[in-house]
Amino acid sequence: MSGKKVLVIDDETQILRVLRHVFSVPEYLVKTAQDGAAGFATFTEWQPDIVITDLQMPVMNGLELCRRLRSVSNIPLIVLSVRDEEKTIVEALDAGADDYVTKPFSTVELLARVRSAMRRAPERHEDRIEAGDFVVEIDGRSVTVRGEAARLTPKEFDLLVCMLRHPERVLTHQFLLKEVWGQYYSEQHEALRVLVGALRKKIEPDPSTPIYILTEPWIGYRFSPAGSL
Repeated sequence: MSGKKVLVIDDETQILRVLRHVFSVPEYLVKTAQDGAAGFATFTEWQPDIVITDLQMPVMNGLELCRRLRSVSNIPLIVLSVRDEEKTIVEALDAGADDYVTKPFSTVELLARVRSAMRRAPERHEDRIEAGDFVVEIDGRSVTVRGEAARLTPKEFDLLVCMLRHPERVLTHQFLLKEVWGQYYSEQHEALRVLVGALRKKIEPDPSTPIYILTEPWIGYRFSPAGSL
């Protein structure tokens, strides 16, 4: 991961100073901006490998920045904010953020989140996904986990494929419901909970302590195809 370019966007001078120091190591190159518009301009010119942004900023706020970045790029995107309300976190994730870290934060945790967000996306072909312990044949709708075949229902298969296409990213309940059932089912959280439970029973070594489908309380799920022990 040598020389990965990190763009930090925040209107707090102290935060920028801290993160410049954190990323001033050989593994990273860092640039900063103090508002969303300047940050987007720097992104366009510099083409960083990951963006870390605040939410409450002048000129262009973090939510609008997330939406604009997602309209042109799949770059890893982490929101760093003092706001920890469930509604705000969900809004940021739905706007395209891959992860959400609240201030004050541990630099060790932030670096771990950055490494996670920058992991290589799963290898994909037109009819096949290979990632971690999983091999999925899309056309044949077959799944292999740790070398063993898993027999899934159609909805279980659709949910797994959706998660495999967004590895190590926090996926909100609303996002998963719309992807698996369609836009008119975005509030059916109980149906999603039941489906996740059924899928865990078929792919997890121990469904009571899942290593692949990880719960993000009140928000959604994160899928780790290589397992998270």
